[in-house]
Order: sequence, then structure tokens, then C-alpha cells
Amino acid sequence: MRADRAFALGALFIVVGELCFATMGVAIRFVSTELPNEMIVFGRNLLGLALLTPWLLQRGVGSLTTGVAGLHLLRGVAGVAAMYCFFFAIAEMPLAEAMLLKLTAPIFIPLIAVLWLHERVTPMLWLALGVGFAGVLIILDPDLHGGTAFVSPVALIGLLGGALAALAKVTVRRLSRSEPATRIVFYFALIACAVSSVPLVWAWQTPSAAALLLLLAVAVSATLGQLALTRGLTLAPASRMGAFGYFAVVFGAGYGWLIWDESITLAVALGTLLIAVAGLLASRSIQPNPLPETGLQPARR
Repeated sequence: MRADRAFALGALFIVVGELCFATMGVAIRFVSTELPNEMIVFGRNLLGLALLTPWLLQRGVGSLTTGVAGLHLLRGVAGVAAMYCFFFAIAEMPLAEAMLLKLTAPIFIPLIAVLWLHERVTPMLWLALGVGFAGVLIILDPDLHGGTAFVSPVALIGLLGGALAALAKVTVRRLSRSEPATRIVFYFALIACAVSSVPLVWAWQTPSAAALLLLLAVAVSATLGQLALTRGLTLAPASRMGAFGYFAVVFGAGYGWLIWDESITLAVALGTLLIAVAGLLASRSIQPNPLPETGLQPARR
């Protein structure tokens, strides 16, 4: 596939994936009024695994064979940790702001990609990082929100989720050298389900029928979003795809305005602009190293 076509197709998958994640955020906001965060994260992972299993089994057990179990484990643990942070922020913050803090990942992605995947970087990266963190500081500044003298712990948790999501996304890029998108998503669902079952020892709560339907909506939209995101990241470097994730802020703001009459503050708008610019600068600052001729090429299955 030509590089420009792969980039365009990858960007489209990312945008569709972020629409699914914003839709998931709506369902999370509703179900969080009844269930604790631990139940929501586990329900999303359990139902997501149930949705994927029949589809993958049709391809045979052999399709799940992997030689990079450690990378799958890293991606799963980082991803589920980011999920806890993200779901908590969605329940406690305006939807657009929660989406934005999660999408600080493009700021962290180039650093991880440079240190781990050895992607080449230009000096523009440092400018991108400075602009991006300036945007984060504006969003987190309580004085601009008419708040107290302290940064909201909820916002800091959302920011931590962005850093963890960056680690998970770069791991997906590394996995894509040998693994098809469906296998990556399946192992994430399996590992995330196992990890998120542990807190149920102290946080179990029997959901109502309405809550079960909302959890199903969370799982369906999240699974579709994960498949789209994973496919997008196999088509182009994570450092170039990160900027397209900001469509989630647009979708989140639209849902927030339509359903909860949420408005966008000047601080959030300015911070969004700076972080989006940083993401674009960062995407242009990375020059991926070609894989060696004897190495594995990104999976296209």
C-alpha cells in the first residue's frame, strides 16, 4: 500500500475510533451514577472479551499463537491502568475535558517512541513538548476555572491516564510488526479482564437491568473503537497518528452540549488549541526508522 494512502486510511480509522470512544464516554457517564468505577472497567472488559471470542475462534486457535507475550502483557496492564484513570475522569469532569486530558497522549508518544522504538527525531520535538505542556498547565490551572489554589486531583488522574495511554499506543505500534490487529485486541481484552477482576473482591455490586444494558453499550463502542484504533496504528507510526485523536474532544464537546448542556471554558479552548498544535508538531518531528530487511514487517491481516 502506498505511504500516503496508508496514512489517510490510518487517520480515518483513528477518527472513527475516537467517535466510538466518545460514545462510550456517554454510556460511562450514565452508568457511573449506579455502579463504581471498578465494576464499570470490569464490565467493559468482560463483555468486550465475550464479543470478540466467537469471531476469533472462527479463525482457529492457531490464530492466537504469539511469540511476544511480554509485549501483550505490557500493553494490557498499561491499557487497563489508563482505563481506570479515564473512566474516573469521565464520571467526575465535563466530557470534553476528560477526553482532552486522555488525549495528552500525543505529547508523551514521541518521547516513548524515541527511547524505545528508536524513531528519529528533529529539534522540533522539544518545541512541541513545550507547547503541549503549556496547554496542559492552562487546562489544569485552577485560577482560570475560578477554583481553589490547588489543581484538581481528578484532572491529575486524567493526565496520568494520558501518559499510560501513550505507553499502550506505542506498544501497539511495536506489536504491529508481527501481530494482526484482531490478535492485539483479543489479548488486550483477555489481560484487561483478568487484571480488572481483582478489585471486585471489595467492589462487587450487582448491576440492574438498565446498568447491564449501559455496560453492553460501553463494551460494544469500546471494542469497535479499539479495533479501529489498533488498525489505524498498524497503518502508520503512532507519532503521526496521535494528532487525529483530538477529534475525540470535538465529539465529546458535542455530546456534552447536547445531553448535559456543558459549555467549553476559555481555558479549555486555549489549552486544547495548544495541545493540538503540539500534537501536530510532534507528528512532524518523528522520522520512523525502517525495519531491517531481515525483520518483521507491520502486519496487514
